[in-house]
Amino acid sequence: MNWYTADTHFGHESSIKHSARPFKTVMQMDAVLIENLSSRLGLEDALWIVGDFVFGPKAKDRDWLNKLFGRFPGTERHVVIGNHDGEATQRLPWASVTDLAEVADSSGLNSVLCHYPMNTWHRARKGEPHLCGHVHEQWMGRRNAVNVGVDVWGYEPVALREAQQRAATLPTNADWSDVERNAQI
Repeated sequence: MNWYTADTHFGHESSIKHSARPFKTVMQMDAVLIENLSSRLGLEDALWIVGDFVFGPKAKDRDWLNKLFGRFPGTERHVVIGNHDGEATQRLPWASVTDLAEVADSSGLNSVLCHYPMNTWHRARKGEPHLCGHVHEQWMGRRNAVNVGVDVWGYEPVALREAQQRAATLPTNADWSDVERNAQI
């Protein structure tokens, strides 16, 4: 099974203040995020980090990064590059490192992953969702594009079916008809 999350910002003390996270220290935040990943992912599951895995001074510390990466559950770990994912993050032993990914889910749907929210994507008209991050607690998403960031999912990863359930409650993208009309030309 695939699990998705974004904007974890491991090691980033300022993310507690900037995103009003309920943690007293960055160590507590990191521990809770790892614990929440471990409680949801099974041994055979895949984890997709949709950008901004780590940030701050620790993000360049190779030993710290390797120890953190080693604590992740699941057998397959992927990162979709976000604006804070530097060279050290990209050199970790991910199963894939990419700017954009089309992922086949066990549900039979594909999803398009990009750290940044998009107006349209491949197979959008066929109902395949876009999962993003970048916007922290500022935006939940739209009917077909869902923010999978930790700040809007209780600091836990999300399954595609959960993202789709939330998407059904969100408003339609106001630009959808304009964007898709032009995409059909």
